[in-house]
Amino acid sequence: MEITDYLDIIRDLNWGAKLFVGVTITLLVRFVAMRILNTLAKHLTKTKNAWDDALFEAAKSPLSWFILIIGLLLSIEASGGSVEGGIFSPTNLALVRQLTLIVLIVMFLVRFVNLAEVRLLENLKAGDNSTQTKLDPTTLQALAKLIRLSVFISAVLITLPTIGIEITALLAFGGVGGIAVGFAAQDLLSNFFGGLMIYLDRPFDIGDWIRSPDREIEGTVESIGWRLTVVRTFDKRPLYVPNSVFNTLALENPSRMTNRRIKETIGIRYQDSAKMGAIVNDVKSMLKNHEEIDSTQTLIVNFNSYAASSLDFFIYTFTKTTNWIRFHEIKQDVMLKIIEIVHSHDADFAFPTTTLDGIDGLLGRAEAVSPE
Repeated sequence: MEITDYLDIIRDLNWGAKLFVGVTITLLVRFVAMRILNTLAKHLTKTKNAWDDALFEAAKSPLSWFILIIGLLLSIEASGGSVEGGIFSPTNLALVRQLTLIVLIVMFLVRFVNLAEVRLLENLKAGDNSTQTKLDPTTLQALAKLIRLSVFISAVLITLPTIGIEITALLAFGGVGGIAVGFAAQDLLSNFFGGLMIYLDRPFDIGDWIRSPDREIEGTVESIGWRLTVVRTFDKRPLYVPNSVFNTLALENPSRMTNRRIKETIGIRYQDSAKMGAIVNDVKSMLKNHEEIDSTQTLIVNFNSYAASSLDFFIYTFTKTTNWIRFHEIKQDVMLKIIEIVHSHDADFAFPTTTLDGIDGLLGRAEAVSPE
């Protein structure tokens, strides 16, 4: 073995030793940095601020990868492993550093937006008034999606020149191919702009109960995406509605009603006709004094019609609550009080009856009771 061979072996050992030291220092720095970040995160979780928790949680993984990758690249350069024309050439290492930085920044921003969105939604559900006065779930999710989209588009526009692709050439290609893509993606674009109109016009929010008289769509809005909206029907099945449908759809939003209506027709017997006026007055007085009835809204109690088997009066009023369950409890209470009022006047409710007069009626009744 010649002297030059020994020198090559020593040089290789020297390169390997430097690389080993560089990797060891990188892992040590990474370990210390993660311990410090975890300690800070434990203290920040005790605060009510959602932003600092999301910031440190989002930074943990990108920072770990940043220290590891950049440390390895610096170790290769410091050890003499960076050789012109090879895979570890300075040009390639610089390109890897730039791409790593772009990818990790995108990773951090997306994670931060996702975690902040989750924490803010939890605060909204918990009834944090300071957050509710500024945002609602629908606006919050729309902003989060818009920020994520902006991050990805910005990352692509920065990455393309970095790897040697000119944006102007790409735009020229897009002008030619955009027509074909536009025809192929008409439905996609229609749904996208339909979702945009939902966010701008706000006909409903997440959690609203919606229904359409035009289509068999009724349920609670679970999520509003850029392409479709998920509605949970009352039998707990998910209904996926393309956003473009809402552009031409007549839609009701019962969640935004100010009151719920009680509208009922009640019939008493014809033999109690002399008591109708007093009954109507007492029912109207009861509704005006009922603590759950909104007396500022329309309130009507009137004798309405001569029906076939009853004298009918109707009630038309509104409850203060819009809650579906509470509404039915109030309506039940009102109906029970009406029963008490009618019976307090020694009157009763009518039911379908038939009166037969004359000899034909008597014969009919005799035939009806005859055992033959």
